[in-house]
Amino acid sequence: MAERPLYAISVAAELAGTAAQNLRVYEREGLVRPARTDGGTRRYSDSDVTRLQRIVVLLDAGLNLAGIAMVLDLEAQNDELRAELGALPRTTGAEHT
Repeated sequence: MAERPLYAISVAAELAGTAAQNLRVYEREGLVRPARTDGGTRRYSDSDVTRLQRIVVLLDAGLNLAGIAMVLDLEAQNDELRAELGALPRTTGAEHT
């Protein structure tokens, strides 16, 4: 359900705590990729809104859009690595003595 495109740009902007024109900039910079209707209208999912909220926090912390792109990429890589580690079988540590 988190990926289901639900929100128009004005609603997504309000939920993220920013203006609709900022969402257009974030899309142009590749920070978010909302779904599009057949008519081309942007539709944002819950995960898009969560990402937009993270962007707003990083902007408030003083990062520029290029820095935010790097942070988001590193966070995604970190999540992937954590998922891979979680899938590995646990050992007791006795095997290494």
